[in-house]
Amino acid sequence: MEQPEVNAQEVSAPEVNAPEVNSMDVTQLAEERPAENEDSSLKAILEAIVYITDEPLSAQQIAAALSQPLDRIKRLLDELVAEFAKPEHGLSLREIAGGYKMATKAEHHEAVRTFVKKLTPPLKLSLAALETLAVIAYKQPVTAPEIMDIRGVQGAGVLKTLLDRKLIAESGRKNVVGKPILYKTTKEFLVQFGLKDLNELPTLKEFEELGRMEIVDERSPTEQLTLPENGEAETESTPDKPEEPESDSSEPKSTVAES
Repeated sequence: MEQPEVNAQEVSAPEVNAPEVNSMDVTQLAEERPAENEDSSLKAILEAIVYITDEPLSAQQIAAALSQPLDRIKRLLDELVAEFAKPEHGLSLREIAGGYKMATKAEHHEAVRTFVKKLTPPLKLSLAALETLAVIAYKQPVTAPEIMDIRGVQGAGVLKTLLDRKLIAESGRKNVVGKPILYKTTKEFLVQFGLKDLNELPTLKEFEELGRMEIVDERSPTEQLTLPENGEAETESTPDKPEEPESDSSEPKSTVAES
């Protein structure tokens, strides 16, 4: 039985309609992504600004300071308010007195209050303690007599204070007559002063530059540099007042009773 011939041209695969790609959608998507990134960056800036300020900031103040449209600032601030309202955040960002301010959420006040009560008081050191600590930081390990030679005063009480604050610790004894105790700074010293290690301490050169800057800032405005005819520079300043003889305040002044 003869089978009918099938023409290959007559048999065609079923047509599959490929999805049409709208060039406008691709262009619009490419334009939206940079805008989203800019909004995320600006939102992070707004969060940081509101966090560091003590007083509530209005949207108008922020928009003017950042040179941004007011509508955009308000929209991003509203997004931040909604984000911080979620229960996983311990802080809230709210509109208070016409401005925006961050604060701890009321439901966490008791836990925060308990934590704060257990904190150690802030570190406060006298000038003598700071001087002694600076000597130890730059000269460590160093002994008490060496510290006294540099400062010119006795400092046994100051050393005890620094030891109690755990800012310094004993570092063995020096192999000299009497074998005095050596002192060095501790990890707590790095923590309190925000240092990664001792290499981040300011150098003596940096201190000298700061000293020069202070001298320039404190210079009297009446002192002006002039150039006379002979070409030599000289300074004009107000004449010094004659020095009055210093009186020893420790001696009581005698008074003469009038008859």
